[in-house]
Amino acid sequence: MKSATPSHEEQGGLQIGNMPDRLIRHATLRQLQVFEAIVRLGSFTRAAEELFLTQPTVSMQIKKLNDAMGLPLFEHVGRNVVPTEAGHELYGACTKVFDTLSNLEMKIDDLKGMKRGRLRIAGITMAKYITPEMLGEFSRLYPGIDLSLKVTNRERVIERMLENKDDLYILGQMADYEIDVEMHPFSPNPLVVLAPRDHPLVGKKNIPLEEIAKEPFIIREPGSGIRDAMMRTFEEKNIQLKVRMELGSNEAIKHAIVGGLGLSVLSLHTLTLDGADSPVAILDVEGFPIMRQWFIVYPKGKELSLIAKTFLEYTTENEPRLRKAMEERWPQACRN
Repeated sequence: MKSATPSHEEQGGLQIGNMPDRLIRHATLRQLQVFEAIVRLGSFTRAAEELFLTQPTVSMQIKKLNDAMGLPLFEHVGRNVVPTEAGHELYGACTKVFDTLSNLEMKIDDLKGMKRGRLRIAGITMAKYITPEMLGEFSRLYPGIDLSLKVTNRERVIERMLENKDDLYILGQMADYEIDVEMHPFSPNPLVVLAPRDHPLVGKKNIPLEEIAKEPFIIREPGSGIRDAMMRTFEEKNIQLKVRMELGSNEAIKHAIVGGLGLSVLSLHTLTLDGADSPVAILDVEGFPIMRQWFIVYPKGKELSLIAKTFLEYTTENEPRLRKAMEERWPQACRN
């Protein structure tokens, strides 16, 4: 007689009793948390410090996780500890598990009428001039949210996006990001020509590009979005720049300008904290400012957390206010 209960094959799925449960039985979320921290930080010691654990405890947790997996998860390369192939596979699974649990926690908090959780943002170096102020305002609206901001170069931001290490990313103009992305503009980013305050061109109107090109220039390193935009502007007019030096930071370039080493093109945001007595002046140059945008970026198809969605809405809704504030502060520099 045929049983009235559908067989496993008839159900077309995996029965709970037959689910593979070796990891569920022998691994813990705490062990996965320790493992994830070691991979992310590249060190047992730094992972122990971040998680407020002793190093022997961290080592013991990883030993138990190795036993549960049946394969070693780390190998030593010189003084560095790196994940094995099995470790890489486990790390990918860990990030998905933690993202799911983080979203669940925020959804539960939202059902309770609270706004708690964590927002992780990574941005290019220039983001340090605008993002902290936005985060400060957002934090006042939602004081229960833990915020983190990682500032690095554009290539590293793209790597972090490919590895899904953060919730949102701050980048400049559209580029080949090796990944399909959603981009939401949230602030203007004018690029202006800067000179020492006592330079003879300060105060002149609509200075021709040909005259500017006679001056020595200090430029950012290859790969910089500002450098690319500046060079493109002069190349379109078939004008050759006299490059005196390349520097890897905006602050170093500003110091070099003050030192009389040359002119440069930087974002207007780099002057935000300088005030009226800044030793650096904005020149009125033909074709400038180069009007660019700041974007909040995330991979297409990525499921944003509730907090990430809230921050995205907050920043994009405030774009008109940010634009107006910039135009009021620097009316001449923001003309288009």
